[in-house]
Amino acid sequence: MERIDIEIVKRFEQLIKNSSKFIVLVPHTNPDGDAMGSVLGLWRILQNAGFKVKIVSPTKYPEFYHWMDGHDQVINFSHHPKQSARAFAESDLLICLDFNQLSRLGDMKPLVESFEGKKILVDHHPNPGNFTDLVISDITFSSTAELIFAVLQSTEFAPYIDRNAATSLFTGIMTDTGSFAFNVSNPNTFEVVAQLTRLGIDQQEIYSKVYDNYSADRMRLMGFCLSNRMTVYPEYHAASMYITREDQKAFHFVTGDNEGFVNMPLSINGIIFSALFTEKEKYIKVSFRSKGDFAVNEVSEKYFNGGGHRNAAGGEYFASLQEAMTQFENILPEFEDRIKQSVK
Repeated sequence: MERIDIEIVKRFEQLIKNSSKFIVLVPHTNPDGDAMGSVLGLWRILQNAGFKVKIVSPTKYPEFYHWMDGHDQVINFSHHPKQSARAFAESDLLICLDFNQLSRLGDMKPLVESFEGKKILVDHHPNPGNFTDLVISDITFSSTAELIFAVLQSTEFAPYIDRNAATSLFTGIMTDTGSFAFNVSNPNTFEVVAQLTRLGIDQQEIYSKVYDNYSADRMRLMGFCLSNRMTVYPEYHAASMYITREDQKAFHFVTGDNEGFVNMPLSINGIIFSALFTEKEKYIKVSFRSKGDFAVNEVSEKYFNGGGHRNAAGGEYFASLQEAMTQFENILPEFEDRIKQSVK
């Protein structure tokens, strides 16, 4: 893939070849489909190439990704900190996937900071931090899964991309583009999907396993939020939803149950800016989505301790749920003109 500096690819390849112990792969906290698709896809490829590989996730991830090859190999740091530390101690190469800052690791941050071996970052978010020996970062890729595939295609590891690895990588691309609804302005994304398809993936089966695999409680929570937790601001072409901790208890909330909720208000005619506020024990998780040219990552960075992509971003707000939502409402006038410029 000509979009990636060949010298960087060579360094990536050589760092892997120099590993004589385990290679440990790490996604961000509360990993999504792209994070897990990238990690599990790379895990399978490196395993096929004869390397010893471990996966350590800072936290658990949604059950509707548990069908992917290698899921049973994932060590959950939040549940098994000693086993996780042992995995790091037995490894001489760390590959960080789908995050750009150490803060995205939560309580596992010190383990990565103190790692004594070589470190690689592969990510597609803007403004990567300087905490690894090698950084492969490109925001023009739809997803980290697409980026890692492009990197591997230019290495000796390309022949080891089998159907299982391709399935995981396609899952990452599919979920991070909203089933190809956004982040797909570059035709390279579809060229990669075509190559993955040639490796025998079943796109319909993958879609069904991800999106037709929700619990009844999750569906009821969705309906409840749309009916009782959504506010529309038509004058700003914006909408927001929120989920309290009481809501989560009432609907037996598990990790991933609110995935995709932030996209739903964008289906309303005229709405191009959507926000979701989810109450956690110590903070409010904030998710933003937008259409067109309105950059929600700027909103997240400026007011909600976060960042992300132009049309998909997130952050954290360290106050009450009500204060977070009030903050959102207060900033809407500031972005009114820019939002309206994106309305077509």
